[in-house]
Amino acid sequence: MSLTASEFPTTPRRGLRLPVIAALVAVMAISGCGLPRSGPSKKEILSGAVENGGDAHIIFVNNHVNRTANFTPAYGFSNEFLNAGAVGADEIRPGDTLGLMIWENVDDGLLVGLGQSSTQLQQLQVDSQGYIFVPYAGRIRAAGNSPEQLRQVITSRLESQTPDPQVSVTRVAGDGATVSVMGKVFGQGVYPIERPTRTLSSMLAKAGGVNVEPEVAVVTVKRGRESGKVWLTDLYFNPSYDIALRPGDVIMVEEDQRSFTALGALGQQTKVPLGNEQINAIEAVAMVGGLQTQTGDPTGVFVLRDEPAQVASAVLGQPVGGTQRMVYVLDLTRPNGLFLARDFLVRDGDTIYVTEAPYVRWQKILGAITGSAGSINQLENIGN
Repeated sequence: MSLTASEFPTTPRRGLRLPVIAALVAVMAISGCGLPRSGPSKKEILSGAVENGGDAHIIFVNNHVNRTANFTPAYGFSNEFLNAGAVGADEIRPGDTLGLMIWENVDDGLLVGLGQSSTQLQQLQVDSQGYIFVPYAGRIRAAGNSPEQLRQVITSRLESQTPDPQVSVTRVAGDGATVSVMGKVFGQGVYPIERPTRTLSSMLAKAGGVNVEPEVAVVTVKRGRESGKVWLTDLYFNPSYDIALRPGDVIMVEEDQRSFTALGALGQQTKVPLGNEQINAIEAVAMVGGLQTQTGDPTGVFVLRDEPAQVASAVLGQPVGGTQRMVYVLDLTRPNGLFLARDFLVRDGDTIYVTEAPYVRWQKILGAITGSAGSINQLENIGN
């Protein structure tokens, strides 16, 4: 509401001074306009409930809510990863490089020069189909065999052409038995799967270890179309997560990106990392400096979340389809309010919002009125 110039009294009537009249005008003007504030009021949030035509479910937190809504999406590996046996470190694969040494028990052999007893064939790469070529032995299937098995095959092929051949086969890990290690490690690169590096933890050690705090390091393993992730600390405390590696695995180490956002009448308005610990609502509020003493409303602590259908159905007590917008209300002034807030877990992507106490609005109105009246007094003094 506002007054036009013609309606504004130019002279005091019935003993009213100009500042008083100005204050009354200010009250009417302020009541019709918005005041600076940190966000919506408690009443405005509650008016957005589904029951009022809004698109959010307003849920007052109680023990039932804590039992049904409190879950933390767990990291871990599927059975495909957990049940995979260790790769044989000596198994030959396409892309591997082999070295052959052949001794012949004759002075002038097939492969051995005159006056020599052996010949060495180095850098024999196993082709994409898994074969190598050995002179006088022909094309031989190497992939899938161990060096000892391949030695026997080559020996049997040469026996019909030279008496009592002796063969030695050595394997150098090549492109066919490697994994890629990337991200927050000291030594990114492609590493062979060898006898000491057949598991996830040993391969990370081979790459120099992680260069972030272990408590916030997340390790992801991608194998074909499948992938899984675990906390680095779980590799220490849960040996089953120290999975056997497979050729072609991609290992990515990242710093955990999970976080929640704090807004409203709190000590800070910021984005806060969660880390790998379970954080409850009380701890989350404390992490940003707690409620502002002068403005925070302990009855208006809200946690805004997009809840998956399964959890939303359990909380609401009725089946719903698709992700649901949920607004959880925590009233810290209730007899068990602090306990309920302590038991309510904060999840990745949550927004914690604290409304201003109702009297704060009146303080702002009074401040605006006092300021307006003071300004008019100054103008009146100047005019005099």
